[in-house]
Amino acid sequence: MKENPNLNYLYRLSGGDKEFENKLLDIVKKEFPEEEAVYQENIKQSNFLDAASNVHKLKHKISILGLEEGYRFAEIYEEELRKNDPKKHNSFTEILQTMGDYIEKF
Repeated sequence: MKENPNLNYLYRLSGGDKEFENKLLDIVKKEFPEEEAVYQENIKQSNFLDAASNVHKLKHKISILGLEEGYRFAEIYEEELRKNDPKKHNSFTEILQTMGDYIEKF
Protein backbone atom coordinates (compact mmCIF):
# COMPACT_ATOMS: atom_id res chain seq x y z
CA MET A 1 0.00 0.00 0.00
CA LYS A 2 1.38 3.36 -1.01
CA GLU A 3 1.32 6.04 1.65
CA ASN A 4 -0.08 9.43 0.64
CA PRO A 5 1.32 12.74 1.89
CA ASN A 6 -0.93 14.92 4.00
CA LEU A 7 -0.69 18.00 6.16
CA ASN A 8 -2.21 16.54 9.34
CA TYR A 9 1.08 16.70 11.23
CA LEU A 10 1.65 20.28 10.10
CA TYR A 11 -1.84 21.26 11.23
CA ARG A 12 -1.26 19.69 14.66
CA LEU A 13 2.12 21.39 14.90
CA SER A 14 0.79 24.82 13.93
CA GLY A 15 -2.24 24.81 16.19
CA GLY A 16 -4.17 26.63 13.46
CA ASP A 17 -1.51 29.31 12.82
CA LYS A 18 -1.87 29.74 9.03
CA GLU A 19 1.16 32.04 8.80
CA PHE A 20 3.33 29.38 10.44
CA GLU A 21 1.91 26.70 8.12
CA ASN A 22 2.62 28.80 5.03
CA LYS A 23 6.18 29.59 6.14
CA LEU A 24 6.93 25.94 6.77
CA LEU A 25 5.43 24.88 3.45
CA ASP A 26 7.48 27.55 1.66
CA ILE A 27 10.64 26.20 3.27
CA VAL A 28 9.74 22.65 2.24
CA LYS A 29 9.02 23.77 -1.34
CA LYS A 30 12.34 25.61 -1.57
CA GLU A 31 14.62 23.13 0.19
CA PHE A 32 13.19 19.76 -0.86
CA PRO A 33 14.27 19.84 -4.54
CA GLU A 34 17.76 21.00 -3.57
CA GLU A 35 18.17 18.36 -0.88
CA GLU A 36 16.84 15.63 -3.15
CA ALA A 37 19.29 16.60 -5.91
CA VAL A 38 22.24 16.50 -3.50
CA TYR A 39 21.11 13.12 -2.20
CA GLN A 40 20.80 11.69 -5.73
CA GLU A 41 24.26 13.01 -6.66
CA ASN A 42 25.82 11.48 -3.55
CA ILE A 43 24.24 8.12 -4.37
CA LYS A 44 25.46 8.39 -7.96
CA GLN A 45 29.00 9.08 -6.69
CA SER A 46 28.76 6.28 -4.08
CA ASN A 47 29.20 8.82 -1.26
CA PHE A 48 26.99 6.82 1.06
CA LEU A 49 27.94 8.61 4.29
CA ASP A 50 27.01 11.94 2.72
CA ALA A 51 23.83 10.36 1.34
CA ALA A 52 22.97 9.19 4.86
CA SER A 53 23.27 12.81 6.04
CA ASN A 54 20.99 13.85 3.18
CA VAL A 55 18.43 11.24 4.21
CA HIS A 56 18.64 12.57 7.77
CA LYS A 57 17.72 16.07 6.56
CA LEU A 58 14.99 14.76 4.27
CA LYS A 59 13.41 12.80 7.15
CA HIS A 60 12.17 16.06 8.64
CA LYS A 61 10.30 16.91 5.45
CA ILE A 62 8.97 13.36 5.25
CA SER A 63 7.58 13.87 8.75
CA ILE A 64 6.09 17.28 7.96
CA LEU A 65 4.25 15.72 5.02
CA GLY A 66 2.69 13.09 7.30
CA LEU A 67 4.49 10.08 5.85
CA GLU A 68 4.87 8.03 9.02
CA GLU A 69 5.83 4.80 7.24
CA GLY A 70 8.19 6.77 5.01
CA TYR A 71 9.85 8.29 8.07
CA ARG A 72 10.42 4.86 9.64
CA PHE A 73 11.77 3.58 6.31
CA ALA A 74 14.14 6.57 6.08
CA GLU A 75 15.46 5.90 9.60
CA ILE A 76 16.40 2.35 8.62
CA TYR A 77 17.78 3.41 5.25
CA GLU A 78 19.92 6.15 6.83
CA GLU A 79 21.58 3.58 9.10
CA GLU A 80 22.11 1.18 6.20
CA LEU A 81 23.77 3.93 4.14
CA ARG A 82 26.14 4.55 7.05
CA LYS A 83 27.17 0.90 6.55
CA ASN A 84 27.66 1.47 2.79
CA ASP A 85 24.45 -0.36 1.94
CA PRO A 86 22.35 1.55 -0.66
CA LYS A 87 19.99 -1.33 -1.56
CA LYS A 88 16.90 0.61 -0.51
CA HIS A 89 17.70 3.53 -2.84
CA ASN A 90 14.94 2.80 -5.36
CA SER A 91 12.29 2.51 -2.65
CA PHE A 92 13.50 5.76 -1.05
CA THR A 93 13.41 7.46 -4.44
CA GLU A 94 9.75 6.44 -4.75
CA ILE A 95 9.02 8.20 -1.46
CA LEU A 96 10.85 11.29 -2.70
CA GLN A 97 8.91 11.22 -5.97
CA THR A 98 5.62 11.03 -4.07
CA MET A 99 6.70 13.99 -1.96
CA GLY A 100 7.81 15.99 -5.00
CA ASP A 101 4.52 15.38 -6.79
CA TYR A 102 2.60 16.48 -3.69
CA ILE A 103 4.70 19.61 -3.13
CA GLU A 104 4.17 20.73 -6.74
CA LYS A 105 0.45 21.12 -5.99
CA PHE A 106 1.02 23.92 -3.46
